[in-house]
Amino acid sequence: MAKAVARLRKHYDETVRSSLVEKFGYKNPMQVPKLDKIVINVGVGEAVADKKKVDKVVEEITAIAGQKPVVTKARKSIATFKLRDGMPIGVKVTLRADRMYEFLDRLVTIALPRVRDFQGVSPKSFDGRGNYAMGIKEQLIFPEINYDKVDTIRGMDIIICTTAKTDDEARELLRCFDMPFKQ
Repeated sequence: MAKAVARLRKHYDETVRSSLVEKFGYKNPMQVPKLDKIVINVGVGEAVADKKKVDKVVEEITAIAGQKPVVTKARKSIATFKLRDGMPIGVKVTLRADRMYEFLDRLVTIALPRVRDFQGVSPKSFDGRGNYAMGIKEQLIFPEINYDKVDTIRGMDIIICTTAKTDDEARELLRCFDMPFKQ
């Protein structure tokens, strides 16, 4: 039985690659930029006082990403924040292959349009090497999160890593995936 391919993966293979080759004139097919990974990161500062907060965030990110996140721990003690070395202070998950394409599809088509007063994401949030970072103020924009079970509204960082060499190539790649950039 053939495995189902993610909708955006199929779109990339059929349309995006050829449009990028046409625009940038790549000679080698391996030069064409593609998505490498998507990293979702949530800081849980309240975990210093209550360890159960991390478990709740792990549950929410597992629902959003479809994959269990890793709990990140403090690397050194900071007395002013009442933080000790090794205390859990956040969660992160790295998505690759089909899960990555499915997450990006849900982010662009379902989650971002649900943001209040949404005018698009910033076209300037590239790092100079073809990676894009964006912040989301609340996890409620994802349909997987049940509004009644949320104790605290938390934001998250989403980093989209590509194999593009420049920001222009990465911007065009994400534009082909219908990323809603501001005009």
